[in-house]
Amino acid sequence: MQFNFQEFLTLTFTLFAVIDVVGSVPMLISMKEKMGGINAWKVTLISGGLMVLFFFIGKPFLNILGVDIKSFAVAGSIVIFILGLEMVLGIEFFKPDKNAPSGTIVPIAFPLIAGSGTLTTIMSLKATFERSDRNEYMILVAILINLIVIYIVLRSLNLIEKALGKAGLLAVRKFFGVVLLAIVMQQG
Repeated sequence: MQFNFQEFLTLTFTLFAVIDVVGSVPMLISMKEKMGGINAWKVTLISGGLMVLFFFIGKPFLNILGVDIKSFAVAGSIVIFILGLEMVLGIEFFKPDKNAPSGTIVPIAFPLIAGSGTLTTIMSLKATFERSDRNEYMILVAILINLIVIYIVLRSLNLIEKALGKAGLLAVRKFFGVVLLAIVMQQG
């Protein structure tokens, strides 16, 4: 098995599109305000850990729990739907809880960053690579590249927030809230 650079780029950009950390910026800024900050390093490690875990044992893990991949995807979509409603309507479902480390895990690391779409994509890519005798470990390198991008975006939230301003942030938040709702409807 050899390293194919074109295939590696395709994998990296596929995961980048599915993770969509750039499109999640308005929600991340909103969550940062509610929680009093986001620990970029911790979120990156937890979401990366979930991605790598699902690379190695995703399907068997879901089987042990008696959950099929479609049900897992629907559950993640429901959480994203609720986040989209928050953004569009200004209703608060996830209550602010300052100093709550649980907010780092849910909803930021999962399902916003390492969501059901990302995790099922990773499992699907691995299954495809196993069947075709291609180097499946390129997927892990693609995950690592995406984790670096996630970390940079999370560390840059204050700069992005300043650049957009309050009015720009509100407009972008509403717009991406509608986009999140549309994505969920398309998946459902």
